[in-house]
Amino acid sequence: MIVTLITITNIIITFVIIIFVTDSFLSRLGNQNIMSINKKQLTQLQDYLWELPKETRPDMLVPARVYALEELLDAILNDRSLEQLVNVATLPGIVKASMVMPDVHEGYGFPIGGVAATRYPDGAISPGGIGYDINCGVRLLISDLSYNKIKGRIEELSKEMYRQIPSGMGKGGFIQLSAKKMEEVLRKGAAWAVEEGYGDPLGLEYTESNGCLPEADPSKVSEQAKKRGRDQLGTIGSGNHFVEVGRVEKVFDEAAAEAYGLKPDQVTILIHTGSRGLGHQVATDYLRIMMSAMPKYGIQPPDRELASVPFSSPEGQDYYRAMCAAANFAWCNREVISWECRKAWSNVFGKAGGKLRLLYDVAHNIAKVEEHVVDGEKMKVIVHRKGATRAFGPHFSEFPEAFRHIGQPVLIPGSMGTSSYVLAGTDESMASSFGSTCHGAGRRLSRRGAKKQVDAAQLLRELKKRGIHIQAGSHRGVAEEAPIAYKDVNLVVETVHQAGIAKKVVRLRPLGVVKG
Repeated sequence: MIVTLITITNIIITFVIIIFVTDSFLSRLGNQNIMSINKKQLTQLQDYLWELPKETRPDMLVPARVYALEELLDAILNDRSLEQLVNVATLPGIVKASMVMPDVHEGYGFPIGGVAATRYPDGAISPGGIGYDINCGVRLLISDLSYNKIKGRIEELSKEMYRQIPSGMGKGGFIQLSAKKMEEVLRKGAAWAVEEGYGDPLGLEYTESNGCLPEADPSKVSEQAKKRGRDQLGTIGSGNHFVEVGRVEKVFDEAAAEAYGLKPDQVTILIHTGSRGLGHQVATDYLRIMMSAMPKYGIQPPDRELASVPFSSPEGQDYYRAMCAAANFAWCNREVISWECRKAWSNVFGKAGGKLRLLYDVAHNIAKVEEHVVDGEKMKVIVHRKGATRAFGPHFSEFPEAFRHIGQPVLIPGSMGTSSYVLAGTDESMASSFGSTCHGAGRRLSRRGAKKQVDAAQLLRELKKRGIHIQAGSHRGVAEEAPIAYKDVNLVVETVHQAGIAKKVVRLRPLGVVKG
């Protein structure tokens, strides 16, 4: 009994010491280099590009750049996103510049809308530069039908999609993965859904990285993460995730639209979700690991949320392989949701509805090893995109032949009451922004702030009058994602179009939205 008490006492003392040391270390991190950014500190390089020079703060290794038309700057300066951008410029091994897109807003560690590249193989990798929802991304299905053929049945279609696609916080789907099946999903990605009959084999070619990162290692994903993902394939979750029926409202580039298979008034389905609880747990697990590992590598970031380790370190490699596995889960998830969309479509329209084809699927929360030209030298880098979309230009060998000459489709969702866009990647994005562009409208109000300002019932009535049918699990979710909570997506897209890091192809108008 005495031995047991001594053992327990020793454990408690050890635990208290660990907490004390960790808190002391983290407090030092959290209190370093606190500053606020104002407009006077920004140098305007172009109408759409601003810079905080490397001299803005002594610990910056590169400049910090902001893509934004001036009309968007006030909203961007309203939160800590540019302070976070400066912090990112201190990452070990960072090259060229830390960057944010015009949809930027404050996030965890990195601002959402952030892009940063570090030298391969010893530059930093940071979970904050990918985010909790690993491989949150967007895919667009396109139909053979025009709006006039279905305009009287939008509400019916929206309700059927809500029935077929599980949505909401923690909501599970019809697939229950065994341990063996989970390993297969984490290794194979979207191909698993195709093999199991829940996907279109032709769609893999139209998915970024063909829907699978081969570096994935399921053994680096915790059992808790796997448990959280066990029943979440084919589900959209909550927050800003959705499935949206829309139509092509305007064509800006006829040649690109034709190559993508898009035409005026065509009905489309946009899917926006990621790796669900599994990806969130992977981020949580490895943030803890990196917090503990940083002192070993002499890394002391200016913000505890910017935890990072060398990419080549054991911790860096373990995280990267787990992140790849979570990314594969997300691609598989969107493939299964596409199957559910096709089922709903068929239930409503039958054979007359034709097929729903995949235009493209692209991630906007991910880290990838890529080759880019930096200061005239081609080099391998670890590109972090957090709330930023890959936007590779023409002739990339991964692209399907049909649009290889145009460039990668870039999918930019708006909010449920505003437009979404299809853009095309460009050579300029490869030269200027590590092949990256914006990912959406970007929040202007916090979720709490939106709830204070929005009457959800009234908003639903107003949207219905405009021909937009919302199917949602709660009024709270509708209020949090109200159009006024977001920046003007038209200005965001105009910024990247003027900057040349993506070009406008078509604008989509929402007709029906399924939300958690």
